[in-house]
Amino acid sequence: MAERSQTVPEAGNDIGNDDAIGGNVNKYMVFPNGYCGQPKKGHLVFDACFESGNLGRVDQVSEFEYDLFIRPDTCNPRFRVWFNFTVENVKESQRVIFNIVNFSKTKSLYRDGMAPMVKSTSRPKWQRLPPKNVYYYRCPDHRKNYVMSFAFCFDREEDTYQFAYCYPYTYTRFQHYLDSLQKRNMDYFFREQLGQSVQQRQLELLTITSPDNLREGAEQKVVFITGRVHPGETPSSFVCQGIIDFLVSQHPIARVLREHLVFKIAPMLNPDGVYLGNYRCSLMGFDLNRHWLDPSPWVHPTLHGVKQLIIQMYNDPKTSLEFYIDIHAHSTMMNGFMYGNIFEDEERFQRQSIFPKLLCQNAEDFSYSSTSFNRDAVKAGTGRRFLGGLLDHTSYCYTLEVSFYSYIIGGTTAAVPYTEEAYMKLGRNVARTFLDYYRLNSLVEKVAVPMPRLRRPDAEPETSGEMRPAGDMANFAYKRCNAVDLINITV
Repeated sequence: MAERSQTVPEAGNDIGNDDAIGGNVNKYMVFPNGYCGQPKKGHLVFDACFESGNLGRVDQVSEFEYDLFIRPDTCNPRFRVWFNFTVENVKESQRVIFNIVNFSKTKSLYRDGMAPMVKSTSRPKWQRLPPKNVYYYRCPDHRKNYVMSFAFCFDREEDTYQFAYCYPYTYTRFQHYLDSLQKRNMDYFFREQLGQSVQQRQLELLTITSPDNLREGAEQKVVFITGRVHPGETPSSFVCQGIIDFLVSQHPIARVLREHLVFKIAPMLNPDGVYLGNYRCSLMGFDLNRHWLDPSPWVHPTLHGVKQLIIQMYNDPKTSLEFYIDIHAHSTMMNGFMYGNIFEDEERFQRQSIFPKLLCQNAEDFSYSSTSFNRDAVKAGTGRRFLGGLLDHTSYCYTLEVSFYSYIIGGTTAAVPYTEEAYMKLGRNVARTFLDYYRLNSLVEKVAVPMPRLRRPDAEPETSGEMRPAGDMANFAYKRCNAVDLINITV
């Protein structure tokens, strides 16, 4: 039998202490206080012992309310944002309140309407919970930490439900995706292992270009793209897949780009962190995007491998490393946007703004007004900052950020939540923008060719029906924001 849930502490006690969290919950059944009988339907079973899972602890507060604790990143207690867990043994029409109580960040898009993701075994497509069911507030019962609470109604007893911070994109999914590309035997797609992580997962490097550009002695204009250095920033993988899908397609723009440019893509720089369900760190607790200055081949092997390759290309007189773009996701801002560097050379600084301005014209979800150029000392160890200082005046280095939640189309104020497809569309638009930047438009075939509908490797047959809202939890109210005000949760 599964271990019984912990005794509920008295209100006001310091139950935000993560010392009690040693790993993910594993088929952990929660019984009511004082219950001594056999397990029944409705005694929820929580699990996060799966790839990219994260849930460290569950405390039952009342018959229908549960406090959930995020497991901190491996070897680094500072970061607690990503969660991904399942719930089973539910009872039909069982209504619950889940409180995520130990976020390490205070600012969050949950203030702006963001909601967790949910799917179930009979409805495998991820959906966002209705924003009206989600509440984000400072809680006096948890050391005045910010808490995100959401109400939910389980409607199918045989289903297992899965909840996540954002759309998951696992290391295994990534491997299956690359395998499917490799089976197509495209002569302009090359896959190689640049190295291995500490836990011996593959550091994949993709090269997409016409074979003529790889012949001995050929001059190369290289665009280098990286992603998932922060493992919990899953939108990075969808954007990266959108870039790859477009570049390997038969779209006329993609063919022109392959003829003139060499795309080097390392889509998953932190495979261990991705696999483990970390938000920001590697297996050994390092934020890899602060170690570009001097990465260790033993402690930061994936970063070391990519840096060595970039330096090798930089020192090759036949290679012009024109762009470096590192793809991330942002937890407090809307839209897609970029960070760039500051240069003393005014002309170089102005030229750096060209690509994001062009991308803004091609992508309705990309915001140039949110794009900024800086040399913040805190960011000195990032790929953008380090390579911006290393490479010469013909190279431009950016961090591409995309919101975990939504984008706002120009001229409106309504937030449009991102979907997996919308993230991939941003990737396709990033790829298309290189055509404008290099002024290759005249080489594209004159016949208008519609954008192809790109196959989604995760697509599965869907059963009818969507996840039902949590129903009417009438008269449920509890003291949370402060000792006086009541927050009524009516969903």
